[in-house]
Amino acid sequence: MRLHRGPGLFLFVTLCLLGAGYALASRLGYLDRLQERFFPAAREAVRLSPGDFPAGVAAPVADVASVPLRPVLIGFTARGSAAGLLVATGGATTLDNPVPPPGAAQGFLKTAYALDARAVLFARDEELRQALAIGGDNGGVDMAAISVDRLAAWAPGLRDAAPRTLLLVGRSRGQEALAGVGVPELSALRGKRLGVYSSGASHYFALWVLARAGLRTTDVKWVDLPSTLDAGRALREGRADAVAGLWGDVELAARDRGGAVLATTADAPHLIATVLVARGDFAARYPDAVRRVLRGLLDAGQSVLKDPTAGARMLGEVAPYLGDPIEAIRSAPPATLADNRAFFGLSGEAPVTYDELFQSAAALFQKLKQGPRVPPAEDTRDLGALKYVSEARGP
Repeated sequence: MRLHRGPGLFLFVTLCLLGAGYALASRLGYLDRLQERFFPAAREAVRLSPGDFPAGVAAPVADVASVPLRPVLIGFTARGSAAGLLVATGGATTLDNPVPPPGAAQGFLKTAYALDARAVLFARDEELRQALAIGGDNGGVDMAAISVDRLAAWAPGLRDAAPRTLLLVGRSRGQEALAGVGVPELSALRGKRLGVYSSGASHYFALWVLARAGLRTTDVKWVDLPSTLDAGRALREGRADAVAGLWGDVELAARDRGGAVLATTADAPHLIATVLVARGDFAARYPDAVRRVLRGLLDAGQSVLKDPTAGARMLGEVAPYLGDPIEAIRSAPPATLADNRAFFGLSGEAPVTYDELFQSAAALFQKLKQGPRVPPAEDTRDLGALKYVSEARGP
């Protein structure tokens, strides 16, 4: 049989040769050179950022200064465990008014550790995230007290800041609450309007409540609130049938309308953990300042646990929406050194460790398709200072 060589075969052979030539030229780099010469605008633009390099590359070779020549700025949103931070720094300031008033008390960090540090209060978690992203040298903060779930949600956006978790500040043991009007039990949330601030820890708590009730995220009608502090107002005004927020705020609002609190973090005391996070460049440049902050916070926290009077007074002044400040501290007490050792796996046992909490929150947000992939938990913590302080204080 004679093979018929038509135009189809010729075309096939030509395409094969062209494909092989293209592959060879690409492998040898000829195509890249031609593109650079004749079509330079067609090359993919690569945007570089500080997050592409280790956070400590700009740290001085020798200790030029063991602590910053300006105050260390520690951002926070008010909760019971913040009482320790307030006692450590002598009170709260804001970015708009960072100078303490005349006659303000000096905290543990100044009197015991010769460190000028200021606690900077934020009303919204998103504002705190932005302040940590830009840093203390650019109108933001050097450190921040944020919940682990928020760090998991924000980690991709904070890549350039290279945040590093240093310390457990405290856990919520009833501070977050979900309350409703006309909702007798959790299963009755189905089809109801649920108000929550999506950038706050109360959102993570609300997701846990739904899981506990066997509900899907689509079983409720989400009402996005502008801040956690708007939860009680939304319930009073009838903008939502149920809300997740701070107990002192939502419990009062629910009671005013004949509703009730349906769940609190007392049911999940290891779910919302607030940690101290430092910008990577700050921690690398001022390791001694980091160690002093940790010592001061642990000392102040122990003082609050022993006698909450001073911390409660400061907390009541800056966050009346928490309700009774003594009760607020009880529902979110400052963490001890033993709590920290267990939480970070240094010694002892904890029902939930930092790595477990971070990874589960990150996996949940991935499941909900809320943001890009986050780094592993071990890449977000730096326990060097905590180990140093822990060893210095003994068992």
